Amino acid sequence: MDKVDKVIELYGKEQSSIITILQELQNEFRYLPVEVLERVSEKMDISPAKLFGIATFYENFSLNPKGKYLIKICDGTACHVKKSIPVLEAIREELSLTGEKQTTDDLLFTVETVSCLGSCGLAPVMTINDAVYGELTPERAVEIIRQLKEGQGNEDK
Repeated sequence: MDKVDKVIELYGKEQSSIITILQELQNEFRYLPVEVLERVSEKMDISPAKLFGIATFYENFSLNPKGKYLIKICDGTACHVKKSIPVLEAIREELSLTGEKQTTDDLLFTVETVSCLGSCGLAPVMTINDAVYGELTPERAVEIIRQLKEGQGNEDK
């Protein structure tokens, strides 16, 4: 909980800092554990219900553990038309994931679908952390995942 306390000290206990504090803590833990939210609630004198409401309102916050590699598959119109669903299915099969189970047991990969990544000209597209991969085929997507598994992946591609 020392990390939580340090983040709160850094940004202050004003309620206007809560989003920034939650973002920092999520970056640190890759999600917002219940214990962390309880500590923030206590230290910032914010009711647990209000804090939980904030954490569940914003789509970027997660109460569930995320993998080291956060894979977002676009299923917006352009990507869907250019067959993003077979790409998604191939990745899920490679990682033994489903729509309900989005994170691998080893916490290495999390796969999510999003409405748009803003890279329609590269459709179908996915991001892995901040790296953008476009013009995907199911085979190419699986190869990228396998390279990451083997430690050969380039996250800055």
